[in-house]
Amino acid sequence: MKKAYLTLENGEVIEGVAAGAERESVGELVFTTGTVGYLETLTDPSYAGQIVIQTFPMIGNYGVIPEDFEGKSALTGYVVRELCAEPSNFRSEGELDSYLKKAGIPCICGVDTRRLTKLLRDSGVMNAKISYDAPSSLEDIKAYSVGDAVKSVTTEKTGRYEAKGKKKYTVALIDYGAKGNIIKCLRERGCDVIELGADAHASEILSYYPDGVMLSNGPGDPKVNPHRIETVKALIGKVPIFGICLGHQLLALAMGGDTEKLKFGHRGANQPVKEVFGTRTYITSQNHGYAVIAKSLEGKGVQSFVNANDGSCEGIDYPGMRCFSVQFHPEANAGPMDTEFLFEKFVGMMGGDMDA
Repeated sequence: MKKAYLTLENGEVIEGVAAGAERESVGELVFTTGTVGYLETLTDPSYAGQIVIQTFPMIGNYGVIPEDFEGKSALTGYVVRELCAEPSNFRSEGELDSYLKKAGIPCICGVDTRRLTKLLRDSGVMNAKISYDAPSSLEDIKAYSVGDAVKSVTTEKTGRYEAKGKKKYTVALIDYGAKGNIIKCLRERGCDVIELGADAHASEILSYYPDGVMLSNGPGDPKVNPHRIETVKALIGKVPIFGICLGHQLLALAMGGDTEKLKFGHRGANQPVKEVFGTRTYITSQNHGYAVIAKSLEGKGVQSFVNANDGSCEGIDYPGMRCFSVQFHPEANAGPMDTEFLFEKFVGMMGGDMDA
């Protein structure tokens, strides 16, 4: 077995076993806590520019199931404790190492992912490099930046998806790195979906006469998207808007709010979120390293959900403006699906219910 090395920007070098694509890569090292859903993680465009640690010790045990893919793989590296070579699942179409090779994702396995996760929880996310010789310099690792990752994952052409059953509304989906299940959830609720690239102008979006606009999830720092924020600003008040993850952050910035980088973010299918005006706590799927600062939207937006672990903002309603957004993924697969009612709220808004 070929050796591989994971070098952190703090100078620590961790030795493991090489798997996946044989290429060196640098990325932002993050961890995800899901016990299942590794296929959704690997195909979530929001991981663009990142090396992902799976905290669950065995990965690949149910193989590769293309039907569960969310999009095109965009992460730059993968770190696991044990990579299963003999998956067992009636839906499996192959083993994970072969998929990683085909997708061009380098992997290092046989490392203590628990210790790595505790390190990032204490120190915060940091850059890292997967290589096959211990690097003599940390220069390229420290200099790495995710940058405008949206550009690398947005759609290159307009897509059209018909509603399942009777059509009720038309939704313009602005694709910042959209997960496939967002489209599925809209179609199941009687929506034709027009998928547009992240750089579509407001005039182009409105030319389709949408009943509502969906701002999708996506990777990176929301503040590196100034022209996209201006587009969202131009849409406010024109049509109902629902933002998810990066879309939530871009909507907040367009409303004059602010965002901040979290120490180690929220990634996984077991993130607790509390209603601000209610009694329920939902277990949600999340994947983000930035959060909206709720206080920056006082007088414009009302916080609707809060993270039960660290108190960060998980949702904002904009009363009277037909806009709302959440940081978590209500369309999540694999993951809890009990916040899918937010799609009904969006559909109600398109139907004229201001308080949906």
